[in-house]
Amino acid sequence: MEPDSTGQSSSGGFSDRRQNRRSPGNSPASSTKSRYKPLYFRFWFWLLVGFGGGLAALSSVWLSVESSLPPTDELFATVRSQTLTIAAGDGTILQQQGPATREPLKIGQIPKPLVQAFIASEDRRFYQHRGIDRQGIVRAGWANLRSANLVEGGSTITQQLARILFLNQERSLWRKLKEIRLAMKIEENLSKDQILERYLNSVYLGQGAYGVADAAWVYFSKPVNQLTLSEMATIAGLAPAPSFYSPTVNQPAAIGRRNLVLQRMQEDGVITASEATAAKNATLTIKTSSPKRLQATAPYFTSYIQQELPKYVPADVLKAGGLTVETSLNSKWQQAAEAVVKKTVAESGKWQRFEQAAMVAIDPRNGEVRAMVGGTDFGKHQFNRATQAQRQPGSTFKGFVYTAAIASGLSPYKQYLDSPFKVDGYEPKNFSERFRGEMSMRDALAASINVVAVKVLMDVGFDPTIKLAQSMGIKSPLIPAYSLALGSAEVNLLELSSAYGSLATVGMHTEAHGIRRIRDRSGNIIYDAQFKPRRVLDSDSAAIATWMLRNVVASGTGSAAALADRSVAGKTGTSDKARDLWFIGYIPQLVTGVWLGNDNNYPTAGSSTTAAFAWNRFMVQAVEGMAVEKFAALPNLANRKPSIKRQPVKPRRISIGRITDQNSEGGSLRQGENSENYQPTRRRRRRYYQQNRELSRPWRSRLQRQTPVDPQRYNRLMDRLRQNRLVPRQPTLDSDQ
Repeated sequence: MEPDSTGQSSSGGFSDRRQNRRSPGNSPASSTKSRYKPLYFRFWFWLLVGFGGGLAALSSVWLSVESSLPPTDELFATVRSQTLTIAAGDGTILQQQGPATREPLKIGQIPKPLVQAFIASEDRRFYQHRGIDRQGIVRAGWANLRSANLVEGGSTITQQLARILFLNQERSLWRKLKEIRLAMKIEENLSKDQILERYLNSVYLGQGAYGVADAAWVYFSKPVNQLTLSEMATIAGLAPAPSFYSPTVNQPAAIGRRNLVLQRMQEDGVITASEATAAKNATLTIKTSSPKRLQATAPYFTSYIQQELPKYVPADVLKAGGLTVETSLNSKWQQAAEAVVKKTVAESGKWQRFEQAAMVAIDPRNGEVRAMVGGTDFGKHQFNRATQAQRQPGSTFKGFVYTAAIASGLSPYKQYLDSPFKVDGYEPKNFSERFRGEMSMRDALAASINVVAVKVLMDVGFDPTIKLAQSMGIKSPLIPAYSLALGSAEVNLLELSSAYGSLATVGMHTEAHGIRRIRDRSGNIIYDAQFKPRRVLDSDSAAIATWMLRNVVASGTGSAAALADRSVAGKTGTSDKARDLWFIGYIPQLVTGVWLGNDNNYPTAGSSTTAAFAWNRFMVQAVEGMAVEKFAALPNLANRKPSIKRQPVKPRRISIGRITDQNSEGGSLRQGENSENYQPTRRRRRRYYQQNRELSRPWRSRLQRQTPVDPQRYNRLMDRLRQNRLVPRQPTLDSDQ
């Protein structure tokens, strides 16, 4: 705008007037201050701060909840923590510890009405929600408010599963937040059927029952597929309060809850009105049984497995639990072994004066323990005689002595003199107290001649024999002594049987074990047995040793163990005064050991024939349906190269006696009386002990010291006395019956 004649713009007057009308409070400085107030004076600022703080707090809580949850891979858990399940080779559960079901079922094995009953009772919108049912929460709250009581819960089945598998029963907001988030994650990773399967196998239903299979057995003594609709509804109604709704404790409450479940099933359209009415009117008959999870099968074996677990699983993993141990046990063979052990003790234990027995069966090709019985009654005696009892093996140890001799290059036909023998003050004696003169190692092993065994040990040496026995599987300490040849060192049945398995596999040894795999609660394998066979003996020596041990069964002391359809190799053994009776025998696919005796180490009145017969009883059942495999062929015995080096013992003093008419094997004892396994009848044995008590020691000593004028007449007299059992045989220091 152009200025006027006065030099002012035409609008200047208006501007001056407007400025003049401004009050002191409306100065430019005052207006700027009013327009730009500090942020903390403004409402929207605090609104943003509050929203941001709340969001940060929620994020912090969310992150805290997330960090406290198990990893995603653990969401596939199928069992609770603090549990241990031991299963046989075929999957049969042998023992359970902690809150776990004995019979986990697949969803297809659970009757559909039972599944529908749980959905109607616990989560009617199960297939519509994703872990959290907001409508269900509102509905449950309104129902509880109307009834002034807790009649309906707001937790979904998925929330309950999260609580069962990962949380506890603590009533707190923190636990509820974790439960909600876990339920959402479970729904994201598992299908509805997987969730139902895990829930129905783990929900606690009272009286020690975990899962629907346990509940069906505990309350009705039947499997789930035999339950009636009324019984299914009763079981489903237990979930909210198992103690209150238990039909064994409060049947009226149980019936009321059952009817409510049936009504909801009718409302949901899964059963008809007539079906609901019939089920409501049905009589609720209870037939209780103890939970199967409290029953233990093969208790000696499962106790052995629990002792082995710390070798393969860290302590913290064991403590957390939720483990499933898959073992190598053959359930059928285990039942047969237990029956044979009990029958042997019942039939022969009383008159042969032994109270206990043990048996172990091992697959020598992979070292897996297939059967184990550690005694006659685990309820009375938890001591496992198969793994914990250290006993003298008697003549079963001769198997290692002769195997070492063969491996050192000696021929099985090498001749030794069986005669009175004393070395460095040690005098081995044969059980019959008679001598056979020259005989081969093969025949001496078959007849279990003690004198020859000691001489063979001296020729091979202590160290080579001990090292071979240990490499074959003997873990117990072995003391270098002449008596080692006769089994003076203490071993247990498991290691002795495992060591003989090295001969069954032609010189390959795999460590004995009973655990195949260990799985965590999610089913992941955390341990997988990787035992590899290793060569401990050359194949030719193993084949020759087996050939010699086959002769023990075919024509020697182990004849009671013979099987009709296949060859058997093995060795009998009896420790001092028949305190321990043994037989260890094998076929190419299976090695089995038997021990009979007393826990207090009291002498028995039996022989190793009884152990061999028990072995036969078990093996007859074990080989049913098993292919016949032949032992390795006997190799060429000429020009063999030794695989171990002999270190002959250098004794300080040796004394060799003469074989006379009195101590020769040609005496007139009854046929078989001079053999290792001669076993008189019960009447003869009773008469023998009665006469033994009647004969005074001084009189017997004088009789034995008398020197007849006519030697032939004296011999005939002594033969008649022995036939009539008037002059008993004296017990040997290390006999082998």
